[in-house]
Amino acid sequence: MPHTVARILERKGSDVATVAPDISLSEAVRLLTHRGVGALVVSHNDVAVLGILSERDVIHQLAERGAAVLDEPVSKHMSDALTCDPSMTIDVLSALMTEQRIRHLPVMSSGRLAGIVSIGDVVKTRLDELMETSQHLEAYVTGRY
Repeated sequence: MPHTVARILERKGSDVATVAPDISLSEAVRLLTHRGVGALVVSHNDVAVLGILSERDVIHQLAERGAAVLDEPVSKHMSDALTCDPSMTIDVLSALMTEQRIRHLPVMSSGRLAGIVSIGDVVKTRLDELMETSQHLEAYVTGRY
């Protein structure tokens, strides 16, 4: 059975760090730091996804325009957010993240924000799959299967 986004969310939970589009970029940076995350989902109501603000978005804006951007609203600096759904396989998810060069994908289920997956979640899942396969092969070869 292929591993899916739903399986990742079962393991890590469905908590998502969100931010309103009208708060300042400096407040969003504090929230990124406080929550220890690399991206915030931009939402009015923690249900619909308006965009995403990543550490990369902040750094690019600071490099291009300087510290003045920190007083501007998040909505001015967020990126469009691609989303995924819980049934998406890890193979499809990792290909999408690689092709689009993105590190975080909000998960939508029945039109509602249901979680977020990161490239780190994908890597951990892949490593778990490899360990499981290795253990099965070892058990088979040694006759413990």
